[in-house]
Amino acid sequence: MERKLILEDGTVFHGKAFGSPVGKVGEVVFNTGMTGYQETLSDPSYCGQIVTMTYPLIGNYGINRDDFETINPSIFGFVVKEACDTPSNFRSDESLDEFLIANDIPGISDIDTRKLTKILRKHGTMRGILTDAGEGEEGALQKIENTPLLTNQVERVSTVKPYVAPGRGFRIVLVDFGMKHGILRELSKRNCHVTVVPHDYDAQQILRLKPDGIMLTNGPGNPKSVPQAIEMISEVIETVPLFGICLGHQLLALACGADTSKLKFGHRGSNHPVYDFDTKRTYLTSQNHGYAVTESSIKDTDLELTQVALNDKTVEGVRHKKYAAFSVQYHPESSPGPDDTNYLFDQFLQNVRAHKVSKQEVL
Repeated sequence: MERKLILEDGTVFHGKAFGSPVGKVGEVVFNTGMTGYQETLSDPSYCGQIVTMTYPLIGNYGINRDDFETINPSIFGFVVKEACDTPSNFRSDESLDEFLIANDIPGISDIDTRKLTKILRKHGTMRGILTDAGEGEEGALQKIENTPLLTNQVERVSTVKPYVAPGRGFRIVLVDFGMKHGILRELSKRNCHVTVVPHDYDAQQILRLKPDGIMLTNGPGNPKSVPQAIEMISEVIETVPLFGICLGHQLLALACGADTSKLKFGHRGSNHPVYDFDTKRTYLTSQNHGYAVTESSIKDTDLELTQVALNDKTVEGVRHKKYAAFSVQYHPESSPGPDDTNYLFDQFLQNVRAHKVSKQEVL
């Protein structure tokens, strides 16, 4: 069957349908990763988005049981140049097409993804619709116009109830704004006792759990759409060490008085170079975000810039000057991507350990 991808500016791409037959309207973005499509498909930060993979062949190693980043994918559509329907990998349990059908995600293949990516780079991300080839373009554009972008993505992907991943080490509260399983996996590897809580837990509820440290996870959408989290962070930052990742990074910055803004087409992929001012080193990182902290807004806060993106000089890391709080814009759990910055989890736990020692000395 044929299918169309129509952008809000009227651009039409004709291709082949695979995956679910449903039509979906979403924000069309692109990911530059050569591998890791399963992690991309299951990353909650893509909630409400139609993702274009720039690598030309997708699906060749199938879908396996181990590389999921969440149980229920929230991506709205998948766009590829060529979709492989005969995967070859000893871990493969099903094909890409079978996975998309099972999770009600529409896909389109056999389109010029390079042309699509160039359009998005030039004009910025825009809304689009995946629809049957027989649907009229006027009607499709009307659907796009009448379907606003989601503003409640975090609420859609966050856990509803708290739960515990037991461990004998430090007690960490993980605030779930759209958590990738890789983050929980890294804390569990370090024997942490992790309590995962919903995005709208307030400071009092979190502090009643007696955490040694608090992690602010990744998540989808505009950080300013989660005002209760900003308030919570501002209330706990003096008391407990904090580590923010991606959306958590932006929320930490907002809580400290900085500002955020939407990027033209965002950073999505597993090969983004980041420069660290402390180590004087460049790290390759995995990224997925459409918003960033505005560098000029940091100057009048208690934050200091620690890392910057080499491609466009956007803010990639900040640290609080007074409290044990820091954050990064990328994904140190590296799922998918390089593990250059995995050490940040150890750095966070070092902060937790130092904070506990200082509290005991005071007592």
